[in-house]
Amino acid sequence: MSGVSAVVLAAGAGSRFGGGKLLAPFRGRTLIEATLEGLRGAPVDETIVVVGAEGERLRSVSAAHGARVAVNRAWAEGMSTSVRAGFDACSPRSHAAVVVLGDQPLVGAGAVGRLVGAFEDGARMAVATYDGEMRNPALFAREVWPLLEREMSGDRGARAVLRRHPELVTEVPCDDVADPADVDTVEDLRRLEELAAPWSCGAIRQRRDR
Repeated sequence: MSGVSAVVLAAGAGSRFGGGKLLAPFRGRTLIEATLEGLRGAPVDETIVVVGAEGERLRSVSAAHGARVAVNRAWAEGMSTSVRAGFDACSPRSHAAVVVLGDQPLVGAGAVGRLVGAFEDGARMAVATYDGEMRNPALFAREVWPLLEREMSGDRGARAVLRRHPELVTEVPCDDVADPADVDTVEDLRRLEELAAPWSCGAIRQRRDR
């Protein structure tokens, strides 16, 4: 038992994608399935998928991968509401939550494991970095959840809080175990699908940056 919950944010409408983004096919399964499969083996006690616009359609997919579903009825007000809903759904035994985006299928258990390791070493907020830049996922000890809930707003999620409180943040390099590429459009998905096989995550970044 790590005392850590994984919170997968999957509540948005995916308007730039045209709707149904997380259920779009990606390498033989749906995008959300790819993300959940990537978390298999991560050192977390539970996985919670926060749903909103596609709630009913995502429920059965999430359950098939052993995840619980938390419904965010205020999803249209921005990502910050989904983070709050995820925290609220965590087990009372959870000492921290690692927040993952549902449209980042190449993050995986490796990055989550490194953040959990940083937490076990005393980090209160731990965030994955790639080429020195803070991206996702990010882990938050329970003691800082009230701070996030006070300071998060709209669609900015926790990013602004991380920047506002650098003294609380531990940066964790994850370049060699994960790739933070996300999907906003159909073109993004097709590009990511092409790059994702058969190369490693490091090769994906190199090819995307050219």
